[in-house]
Amino acid sequence: MSLQHNSLGRIPIPAVMQITLTDQETQICDLLDECTKALKDEKGLTTSCRIAGGWVRDKLLGADSNDIDIALSDMMGLEFAEHLAEFASRKGVQTSSISKIAQNPDQSKHLETATFRFLGLDIDLVNLRSEEYAKDSRIPTEVTFGTPVQDALRRDTTINSIFYNVHTREVEDHTGKGLDDLRNGLIRTPLPPRETFLDDPLRVIRCIRFASRYGFDIVPEVIEAAKDPVIQNALVAKVARERVGEELYKMMKGRDPLGAIQIIRDLGLYDSIFSVIPPEILSTFSSPSTSHDAAFAAALITDNLLHPRETSPLPRLHTSYLSAVEADSTCKARLYLASILTPSKSITYREKKKTPLAIEYIIRNVLKLGTQSHFLDGIPALFYSSVILRNPVLSPERFPNASQRVALGLLLREKVVHEPNTGSHWATSLLFSLIQELVPLYDLANDKIDLESATRLVQIYNDFITRVEELDLPNTVEAKPILDGTEVLETLGAKRGPWIGKVMAKLLEWRLDNPEATKEAALAWLINEQREGKIQMEARFEPANKRVRTE
Repeated sequence: MSLQHNSLGRIPIPAVMQITLTDQETQICDLLDECTKALKDEKGLTTSCRIAGGWVRDKLLGADSNDIDIALSDMMGLEFAEHLAEFASRKGVQTSSISKIAQNPDQSKHLETATFRFLGLDIDLVNLRSEEYAKDSRIPTEVTFGTPVQDALRRDTTINSIFYNVHTREVEDHTGKGLDDLRNGLIRTPLPPRETFLDDPLRVIRCIRFASRYGFDIVPEVIEAAKDPVIQNALVAKVARERVGEELYKMMKGRDPLGAIQIIRDLGLYDSIFSVIPPEILSTFSSPSTSHDAAFAAALITDNLLHPRETSPLPRLHTSYLSAVEADSTCKARLYLASILTPSKSITYREKKKTPLAIEYIIRNVLKLGTQSHFLDGIPALFYSSVILRNPVLSPERFPNASQRVALGLLLREKVVHEPNTGSHWATSLLFSLIQELVPLYDLANDKIDLESATRLVQIYNDFITRVEELDLPNTVEAKPILDGTEVLETLGAKRGPWIGKVMAKLLEWRLDNPEATKEAALAWLINEQREGKIQMEARFEPANKRVRTE
């Protein structure tokens, strides 16, 4: 039985693709049309408005969109936005304040954009463009006013090159392929793919994202161009890492992250995305990364566990694992991205006097991802926790503490295992540990898993979480101490010092072993521990026989 399977498949395509405007969209289109007529009549200025890109694509697919990108002929976005705001005000319609997003080629923003909010929708205004690129950069050497055809041909895919003409209320397919490709579920570039990708190599990544988002097929000529070493080198050399990370983020948060990962593998793009590391940093790595197969094996295992199928050979997970994943909207994306980074799991690197995981460097510097969805803080924690959670068999050898409840409770309260501030949850940390243990059991090339060992391993993890729940430990992982530090100091008559941490740790163990105990019982236990000399501390008060007499 196979772990590999087809992705989620193609989204449903409406039998009749048409754009039906909402009341708000109708009002916006009416206002745009009337404004252009007023500009011509009153100021002799001529322009036209077309809605472009994602809004058109999504509306044709029967989905709503809250973002409207408007492409203008022969006028800059900010200039038209100011005219539009003035015209709307005369009509008794108020828009939000207008923001100008200046050109920023380093961030792949080649056109000045005006943006504002109107009737609950985000509106971006930009001019139709025609671009020319230098050979060694994805920054255009020249961006000029263009025609609708020129603009459509410079876009990443045909399905994103379709316009909606605000004045005629008609769909415009200037490439002649956009509507057919949308209907047939194909990802194709408007120009020959090599030309499109050399102009802007980020478009390779965007093709992957849209293919996985909609379940569309990438046409053979695009696949061939994406595999071209020249294109892949250009992706590394010409594209800001922030843009690559942003596209990857959307894939991991999207409809089919495994589908995206499989396309990355098929196109041989792993190194161009994840291994762009300067030699001076790479030289400090504690070891080379393992085979890329580990990344794709981990992703397949993750998907099979999160989305069990009748044909999957893996046993079903305890429901509490899946419940924990579903309870956190950021968790799935984090698990998939962590899985892709498995080849670097045990590698550290030198950063001043520290030796953090290389995975931290990759997330922060190669992908330029921060703590959104707890990637930068939560994924390293997953790898750290997978080490201490490994092989959680319920045996005295694995958990030698006299009280199993204490041993398991302390393990779950480890900061890398459970910490809401980093998105870490003990159940999902256990799940990722299981994934990491299953990876060596899976032969990706032959799509075979050691089923006997895998079944035994899943059962160990299921038994562990069953025992955790039997001991009512889920309610203790975030429980506050039964006594705080101030209460401990006052009870023991001592001043604060390093010793207090050890006492609080012992108090936690006692509480785990005595879950029904009251605060009064905790105070009594603490005093008894002091009386028996089991607490070493600094006295706050001098003994009575050494105090200065005042009488």
